Amino acid sequence: MAAQTKLNAAGATFPYPIYSKWFNQYHQEHPDIEINYQSIGSGGGIRQVTAGTVDFGASDGPMSDEQLASAKVKIIHLPTVLGAVVPAYNIPGFKGELKFTPEVIAGIYLGKITSWNDPAIAKINPGVSLPNQGIIVVHRSDGSGTTYIFSDYLSKVSNEWRDSVGKGTSVKWPTGLGAKGNEGVAGMVRQMEGAFGYVELIYALQNNISFGPVKNTAGNFVKASLESTTAAAASVKTMPPDFRVSITNPLGKDAYPIASFTWLLVPADWKDKNKEKIIVDFLNWMLDQGQNMTADLNYAPLPDAVKQKEREAIKTIH
Repeated sequence: MAAQTKLNAAGATFPYPIYSKWFNQYHQEHPDIEINYQSIGSGGGIRQVTAGTVDFGASDGPMSDEQLASAKVKIIHLPTVLGAVVPAYNIPGFKGELKFTPEVIAGIYLGKITSWNDPAIAKINPGVSLPNQGIIVVHRSDGSGTTYIFSDYLSKVSNEWRDSVGKGTSVKWPTGLGAKGNEGVAGMVRQMEGAFGYVELIYALQNNISFGPVKNTAGNFVKASLESTTAAAASVKTMPPDFRVSITNPLGKDAYPIASFTWLLVPADWKDKNKEKIIVDFLNWMLDQGQNMTADLNYAPLPDAVKQKEREAIKTIH
């Protein structure tokens, strides 16, 4: 039997369910290759790939120019799938679907809307009986691409958020309790009555947590789904050469407003030629077979034009 080759990677929790599935499947098809992925959050993934302590990283927030410049090697962003961040809630005695506007989501995270029966929430949910229950705001405590997507969205829809908090994998939260990973936020929302948090769609579905539709730029309330995430991706008319693009708050009547690509952060130059051959093969496999596995976990596959562009980028890895 050929010697085992192990690749180590770390980063985003947002795509962990699909990455885990991919790496397992790839290992079954190539028993002598193992890809070990630590779901530690995008901030950790960026740190580790920058320091060169993993073979590749993963993030749902693209690296900044400064981060790219400080990395030991040239790093390229390669999109893998698209996912959606949903407003998840636990309201005692309420099983229905609650609608959210950008103003309400920003208001809750700015600490201005503090009760579930606030008039701003009641106004967009007519006929819904909401309890006089305090809102327990939950956010990420670790460096997170999910936070990047969420804060990027809030920075586009709320000037106050943009000016006072801004966007990033870590931000100075005006209010709330912190939890680690999408897993931690989902767990806290599920356990705490009155809780409100943001998680990737699959984490809400797997944990059976309620989440509501969000009003988009066209004025429609759209629920996160494979279709509405795909519609958000379609809003990208031109993909920049380095694939660093934001699709939050997109145009399009069916587009879900808090969606994003997620990226693998891959060094362009490899000293270990065996590992380089493996990563190139895996990336091409991910663009072929891998894309057929996304729908089961409610991630949207990459648009064809993006895949085509990405194949060219993979050729630059050497």
